[in-house]
Amino acid sequence: MTDTTEKLGAHEVATWLRRHPEFLRQFPDLAASLVVPRESGPAASLASYQLEVLREKNRELTRRLQELFANAQENERLSVRIHQLTIALMRQTTAMDTLRAMAASLAEDFSGDLVRIVLLKPIDGIEPAEWLDVIGPGDMRFKPFADFLTSGDPLCGRLQPAKQDVLYGDRVDDAQSTALFAAQGLAMVAVGSRDANRFYPGMGTLFLRMMGESLGAALSRYVD
Repeated sequence: MTDTTEKLGAHEVATWLRRHPEFLRQFPDLAASLVVPRESGPAASLASYQLEVLREKNRELTRRLQELFANAQENERLSVRIHQLTIALMRQTTAMDTLRAMAASLAEDFSGDLVRIVLLKPIDGIEPAEWLDVIGPGDMRFKPFADFLTSGDPLCGRLQPAKQDVLYGDRVDDAQSTALFAAQGLAMVAVGSRDANRFYPGMGTLFLRMMGESLGAALSRYVD
C-alpha cells in the first residue's frame, strides 16, 4: 500500500495544521522535537518560538496603549485650553479685545508661529493690527475662500498659493503648513507653522471647529 502522506506537500501540511491547532497536544514528543528557524541566530524550539511571539505581541500592545494614553492626555490638555479660551473671549467687552484675546491665545497657548484673523464684514471699533485684515464678498481676495466658507470645514496642510498670499502676504514663506477655520461666517482664522508637518490633511479638526464656534459666538455680540 502506498503511503498517501508522502504525496502531501508542505503547503497541504501547513493548511491541515492551521485547521487542527490542537494536533500537537496529541503528540507532545513531536512538538518537542520541532525546531523553528529564526531570521538570525540559531534555531529555536516551537515552545520558545511561541513564547517569543507572545512577548512581541505584548510589546506591541504595550506600545499602542502608551500611544493611546499620550493622545488622551494631549486631548485633555487641548480641551482645557479651549475651555479657557472660550471663557476669555466671552469676558471681553469689545470686538477688538475679543480678537486680541483670540490672536494672543493662538500664538501663546497653541504655539502658532503666524496668526491671521480675517473679518468677513466690518465691525465697529476694529483697529488696525498686523495679524488682522478685513475682506468681504465684494473683495476679489474673498474668491479663493468661497468654497471653504460654504462648506465650513476646517482646512489643514499646505494651502493653495492664492489663499496663502491673502493670509500671509510677504511672510508667506514662513507658513509651511496651516490650520484654517471659520467663525460662523464672521471671520476666518489661520494658524501658520514653519514646520511643514505640524498641520496636515486628515488630522482631526474637532478642536478647530470648537474654537471657531467660540470666536463666532463672542463676535456675534458686536454685529448688528
